[in-house]
Amino acid sequence: MMNRIANWTQDDLRKDVPSFGPGDTVSVWVRVVEGDKERLQAFQGTVIGRRAGGLDETFTVRKVSMGVGVERIFPLHSPTIARIDVLRRGHVRRAKLTYLRGLKGKKARIREKARTTVPSKGVRNDEMAAATEE
Repeated sequence: MMNRIANWTQDDLRKDVPSFGPGDTVSVWVRVVEGDKERLQAFQGTVIGRRAGGLDETFTVRKVSMGVGVERIFPLHSPTIARIDVLRRGHVRRAKLTYLRGLKGKKARIREKARTTVPSKGVRNDEMAAATEE
């Protein structure tokens, strides 16, 4: 029975979801309908949590707007979300960052995740070093 439900909901899942997690700074583009017009509205902030659950998966984004903390919960597979852009990867050690609600200013900053460069396929490290020296 569960396999049938999983197969049925599999068709409705989004395929264009980037990999992101708590601590990442994202920009969520939401379709807003006003009358007979439709426009895109961006909500940029830090992901403070993600709740799994297949089709019901949600994520919470927090930003500070004019000194007031604003949180918004987005359904991940909703058709109202046009796209999700990951702007910055954050290094955190928790799955839920609810402690950020009590912090202000520089204390609410999240350290950026260190980037590692991966050489392209077929190129050895010494060849890559020689190419950068030239």
